[in-house]
Order: sequence, then structure tokens, then C-alpha cells
Amino acid sequence: MIDNHLHHGNQLQLDSRRITWRRVIDLNDRALRETMVGLGGAANSFPREDGFEIVAASEVMAILCLADSLADLKRRLGNIIIGETRARRPVHARELGAHGAMAVLLRDALAPNLVQTLEHTPALLHGGPFGNIAHGCNSVIATRAAHKLGDYVVTEAGFGADLGAEKFVNIKCRKAGLRPACAVLVATVRALKYHGGVDVKALEREDLAALEQGCANLDRHLANIRDHYGLPCVIAINRFAHDTPAELEQLARRMAHHGAPVVVTEQFARGGAGAEELARTVVELARPGGSELRFVYEDATPLWQKMKAIATKIYGASEITADTRVRSRIKQLEEQGYGHYPVCVAKTQYSFSTDALLRGAPSNHVVNIRDVRLAAGAEFVVMVCGEIMTMPGLPASPAAMTIDLDDQGRIIGLA
Repeated sequence: MIDNHLHHGNQLQLDSRRITWRRVIDLNDRALRETMVGLGGAANSFPREDGFEIVAASEVMAILCLADSLADLKRRLGNIIIGETRARRPVHARELGAHGAMAVLLRDALAPNLVQTLEHTPALLHGGPFGNIAHGCNSVIATRAAHKLGDYVVTEAGFGADLGAEKFVNIKCRKAGLRPACAVLVATVRALKYHGGVDVKALEREDLAALEQGCANLDRHLANIRDHYGLPCVIAINRFAHDTPAELEQLARRMAHHGAPVVVTEQFARGGAGAEELARTVVELARPGGSELRFVYEDATPLWQKMKAIATKIYGASEITADTRVRSRIKQLEEQGYGHYPVCVAKTQYSFSTDALLRGAPSNHVVNIRDVRLAAGAEFVVMVCGEIMTMPGLPASPAAMTIDLDDQGRIIGLA
């Protein structure tokens, strides 16, 4: 995480020749998005508003995950736009001679990490862009390496089929030429009851009526995967200990009319044995010729229309809106030759809309584009929608607080 000396609950004191500022900063504060920098005179650049991003949402993380070689990594790093001249000409990292040093720092990081599960199954873990505010997929290099090492490759596409899966298809698959054979849509009774209106504190109680209502959310995700992405799909019900037989039976019965396989999985409780039926179903679906991958928009589609296609087709929105500043920026990007880039939408993962509290499968809502950002190195345009922050709040007790070395020099606190 890039913290820039901002810490939860601590005081920040900024001393310069002309100003002293003292303020308590909260990680959920709007100040993280609108912070004044460059207050120390000409040597510290011009006073301006700047912001903070978690590393997982940074352009460097996206570049690491989309680069297909060291040469491509260096090229993309060099294409990062770090500012503008007085004449408003973009300044690239390569013009500062910084891209070589950046590539050196990331040289070893570009190699995928081979790890194993508790059952000694090999897995490649590489890259971690957030699925709601970044493009949400592991690295292209790891996926391609996996193709050479196994008969079947399973990869995750970050938060939801409206965010992670959409970006997996329209950004990663488009750029890397990947063609998935099928999709696994993971659902829980707990989440569907929430989308049916149940309060978080009551999710462990059986509620068949709420489950029925919440299935509208699952219906739309399934429709998006099959109708808009062109992928055969299996619904995997990730079983929780408090799910009742009646709820599991109702969910399977409710989704049966779609014709998609529905499998209850218990991998959390039973390990690999709890997902064997799912694996067999995936193998059956992933037959040659069964997938007809489709993109939601074409490369030549203007940026505004790309965003509108995602909002109306995937989110169920009726329209997209933006103020004059954002519209002008989108037009400027088109004129500068970036109109062929795919769109990466940053919005809440809790709803098809930009309102985290709007549950189920809302339709005819309006998606407002609050900001637009060019990621010239990653080669996509970020559309920031609603109140989503690219520096999300962190827990009161971060995981790093429990990681340590014991007296014998052994690492503890990772589990």
C-alpha cells in the first residue's frame, strides 16, 4: 500500500516555508482523494490536488499483470504518463529515463510464483489487481505458463461477473488472445439472501422467500456470462455450515430452468473431495467448440459508447452521465489516439449499480462517471463511477500486525 506517511488515527504534520498543516486523517476520509501537495514552493512543484491509491489498484500492478515479456514490461513502464508540460503535452516515464530502473526493480517480480495448496496441488499465484477498482485478473504470464503445465487451467476473475469477469473478457482475453472454454459462477445462499433484503446479522437464519427474491441477482450474472460473454457456465453453490437442506434444494430448483448445471461444493469443509463433482462438470462443459467468446464492445467503439455498452448490457442501467469536465477529458483522450483502448470500470462490487445498498438486479438506474483516468502503460482507460475510492478503507487491525519472527527466526502469523 502506498501510504505517503498517512496513517490511520495518526496526525500528519506538513512543514514548508509557507504553511504548516495539522490534521487527523481517517482512511475513509475524502481527504485521501483530494489532498493538496506541492505546497513547499517552486522546488516542490506547483500546488495541486492529488490522491492516494492502494498498490493493487495502481497502473504498475496492471502493467505487471498484462505484460507478456521483459521487453513488453519495459515498454509499458516507459509509456506511463507522469504529468504534463506547460503546453499540456503528456510526459512519459521513458522521457525521464526512469523506465529502465523500474524494469530492473520488477524483473524478478515478473516471474510467476509456484506454490502449493494444503493438499499439495500446484498453483500459480501472480499479481493482485483489485477486481472492483482495477482489472481484477492474475498475470498473463502465469496463465500462459499454466497452459503449458496442465490439461486444464482454472483462473479467477475478481469481484463478480459484472466486474472481474467483464474485465477478464474485455481486457485480459482481448489483449492476450485467451479463449476460455467455460465459466464457473460461484454463488452462496448467504449472499443471495442478502440480495433478497435480509439484514447481514440475520443471514444465518433460514429464509426461503428472501432466497427466492435474491436469485434475480444470480439470474443476471448467469445471463451476462452466457449471452454477453458467450461462455457455457456451471453454477457452483459454495456451501456454508448454516445453509439448510431446504435452502440448497430451493436454489437448485430455482435455477434449473436456465439449463445450466448447478453443483453444491464443500471444498472449505472437505478440501478437494468437496469439489470433485464440480471438477467433473467443468471438464464436461469445457469441450472443444463449446465456447464462443464475445466482447461487449469492439476496439473501434468510442470510449463513451464502450462505457455505455457495459452499463446498459451488463449492469442493467438505462443511461450513463458525466459532468462537462469528464466529458471533455474523454473527448481529449479520443483526440490523442487512445480511443481504441478498452475501458476498466471502477465501481462498488456490492451492486450492479453504483449504489452499494441497491441490491438484487436493479434496472433502469443511471451510472455516473465521476472521473476518467488514462493508464497508457496498462493500455486501458479507467472510468471511476459513483463514490468508489481507489484507496479503500483498511481494517482496524491489518494482517501485518500479526506477522513476525519468533526467537528461532521462524516466520509466524501468516496463517
